[in-house]
Amino acid sequence: MSHLPDNSTKLLKQANGNGKTNNLEDKLDPKVSIDMEAPEFKDFAKTMVDFIAEYLENIRERRVLPEVKPGYLKPLIPDEAPEKPENWQDVMQDIERVIMPGVTHWHSPKFHAYFPTANSYPAIVADMLSGAIACIGFSWIASPACTELEVVMMDWLGKMLDLPAEFLSCSGGKGGGVIQGTASESTLIALLGAKAKKVKEVKALHPEWDEHTILGKLVGYCSDQAHSSVERAGLLGGVRLRSVKSVNTRMHGDALEKAIEQDLAEGLIPFYAVVTLGTTNSCAFDRLDECGPVGNKHNVWIHVDAAYAGSAFICPEYRHLMKGIETADSFNFNPHKWMLVNFDCSAMWLKDPSWVVNAFGVDPLYLKHDSKGEVSLPDYRHWQIPLGRRFRALKLWFVLRLYGVENLQAHIRRHCNYAQQFADLCVADSRFELAAEVNMALVCFRLKGSNERSEALLKRINGRGNIHMVPSKINDVYFLRMAVCSRFTQPEDMVYSWKEVSAAADEMEQEQ
Repeated sequence: MSHLPDNSTKLLKQANGNGKTNNLEDKLDPKVSIDMEAPEFKDFAKTMVDFIAEYLENIRERRVLPEVKPGYLKPLIPDEAPEKPENWQDVMQDIERVIMPGVTHWHSPKFHAYFPTANSYPAIVADMLSGAIACIGFSWIASPACTELEVVMMDWLGKMLDLPAEFLSCSGGKGGGVIQGTASESTLIALLGAKAKKVKEVKALHPEWDEHTILGKLVGYCSDQAHSSVERAGLLGGVRLRSVKSVNTRMHGDALEKAIEQDLAEGLIPFYAVVTLGTTNSCAFDRLDECGPVGNKHNVWIHVDAAYAGSAFICPEYRHLMKGIETADSFNFNPHKWMLVNFDCSAMWLKDPSWVVNAFGVDPLYLKHDSKGEVSLPDYRHWQIPLGRRFRALKLWFVLRLYGVENLQAHIRRHCNYAQQFADLCVADSRFELAAEVNMALVCFRLKGSNERSEALLKRINGRGNIHMVPSKINDVYFLRMAVCSRFTQPEDMVYSWKEVSAAADEMEQEQ
């Protein structure tokens, strides 16, 4: 029996030429499904949940670094997508055959490279729900819960850090928070907001200057220890950024002021400064309490990048490191690094978001909605570079509720204690020395002597494949970084990792 209207069936018969309907009618039959049905989805999802739990609970048993060579994957899969659907059971089997051999296991207790990327079961489940709802929350009406939960979660999080009220939406002022994808995005967005603000101010003072002239004079600042993403933000923003020499890996207020005054004397226009709380090289902390007032004095936008270390500020004993936060115009940290919220979730607060909103504000008819103006809630598309955005606030909501602040604080403190445990093992061995103060859950250490010795040590450690570390260099001194990254880490893992380091050093000595 046809499920098409009579006139459609007639047209199909005419098109076929022989008086018979072709298979287009069958293709349009609503009883013919091209989707995975709910019962099959449930089986697939349950199997995947079991796989995920098994993978994570036994992750320390896997070799942390893959042994594959570049290009390993292509020969393992067909050259083209399948014409007919495959069984999900076959897809599950291919995870171990195709994917896992090429995975670096970031959540292994033996992974000590870079900084952590967070992971927890509540966040994984929240991402499942976000994927099911699958809204694109660019405006309030696009999915009211997506916007409203984000506003509240950013206030929750801001209160956990004890941020000044001016940053919070609930204060009733201009301020508010937004979830960005990464800290790099937040740095660029703050720069673009600062740029728009300064251009408007300068135009008011010098109406005879065109925008090109003004942009050519703008200059921003950051420590020589700042992340490479700050330099990249300057390139993307089309402005020059000046590196300020640090003292003991920290940018101080007098050095920033000297740089600003030199540029003013040369006719340049200072407009933006990034203060880093927890540098990538060594987790050093710029003196925000000194740099912030300098920025305020010269009407320079102060952006605080606390991508990694900001999670620790939920613990009162670490908040002295953010002294001077009231002088900042914007503040950012990544819950997806150290606060058990899966990537991507980068929390950013602005005291006056209007500069960013005005810089990015494009409001075509098809994005307008009737409720605009009736509620004091943001259309977050104006707070970011992309238009679309996922329902990321669910991850914060699930994690904050299912862990609670106390357990999140305990997680941070535990990692910091593990780092000190590793540092104690390091200094107890006369062959080694610390290359920097132990901050948070990062230990910077090296073999005494030439840089080449530490370079050879790291190559041997990573070659053994049992643990993974990366190096850094400050003032031409090469060192290894041991970051505590996994929520599964236990004291015995620190002992294991130190034994790997020590064994690699033993091998070097034996060969010599």
